[in-house]
Amino acid sequence: MKRIAATPRPGWEKTIEAQGFVFHTVDGTPYWDESVYYEFTSAQIDQLEKATYALNEMCLAAVQEVIDRDLFEQFLIPEPFVEFVKTSWENDEATLVGRFDFSYDGVGEPRMLEYNADTPTSLLEAAVIQWQWLRDVHPSADQFNSLHERLIEAWKSIASRGKTWFTSISGNIEDHMTVNYLRDTAIQAGLETQYIEVERLGWNHDRELFVDESEQHIAQCFKLYPWEWMIREQFAGKLLKNNTRWLEAPWKMILSNKAILPLLWEMFPDSPYLLPAGFEPITTHYVRKPILSREGANIQVVVDGQIEHETDGIYPGPYIYQELCPLPERDGFYPLVGSWMCNGYACGIGIREDATPVTGNLSRFVPHLFH
Repeated sequence: MKRIAATPRPGWEKTIEAQGFVFHTVDGTPYWDESVYYEFTSAQIDQLEKATYALNEMCLAAVQEVIDRDLFEQFLIPEPFVEFVKTSWENDEATLVGRFDFSYDGVGEPRMLEYNADTPTSLLEAAVIQWQWLRDVHPSADQFNSLHERLIEAWKSIASRGKTWFTSISGNIEDHMTVNYLRDTAIQAGLETQYIEVERLGWNHDRELFVDESEQHIAQCFKLYPWEWMIREQFAGKLLKNNTRWLEAPWKMILSNKAILPLLWEMFPDSPYLLPAGFEPITTHYVRKPILSREGANIQVVVDGQIEHETDGIYPGPYIYQELCPLPERDGFYPLVGSWMCNGYACGIGIREDATPVTGNLSRFVPHLFH
């Protein structure tokens, strides 16, 4: 797993903007960075793929464990939504994508740090932008990346369910472009679609339905909006009418929750892909994470009982504690490998790197290839 310096394509900004990637620079600092790339061997890619499939199976088993042992309170899922989640799982409601975040040095096994199971940020970069970079710069090389094709396949499997709405927070360009990329893949699969800002989702009291601004029933909706936020909104009780099919499905709120990490460790302590984790520190070297948190916020890295690194954010506890598994260091940067599942397939990776050991919202996305 090599970090290799490269010369960016002339006019790369306009090139990727034409591909829908308009948030490539934040406050003058590149978010997309093609001045470097990571090179893997085919054996390393096979290793990442194998780990992703294994972890997906473990996570699905863990969902059933939460239901069987009634662990919803531990996952901060309010009691009124327990049956909502159970019904979604029992009905095998569709899941589209999820991303496992790995600490991986190319030598040992990938170690799972967490699972982004609900909101597919960095999907456009992983599926399209780095693929076009590869075609332009290294056309003879390969890339672990069939995300785009798998997304279209996934939408085709649910096309019979009719029109699909896509929603995200207004004013967030990254979320807007990500969800509209997903919308584009749905259109390519033959679905009728419409975009609506999440703040404009309405409720028709007489019909008891979620509706858009023209009072059309929103029967199916992909939301780039976390479940833990939705079930705490003023309208949350209306979700229990269960007359909208949501993507990601309600059962995914179990997996997008970091309480899954101690449960996975309890269930599969011999897995080479998991790190020891609990609801109390189990070693003097650990990472403290809020159960409900995103984008590297409110993280503490503790070494020998002392806080070595800490990030701020909006997420309070409770917390889980995961044994510290430092990201590998390459040229003063720390790469995190995000491995994607889509429609039941391990189908691609994306790499984020930072000059600090915690990957955050503004950590750079860099492309990869393998030989």
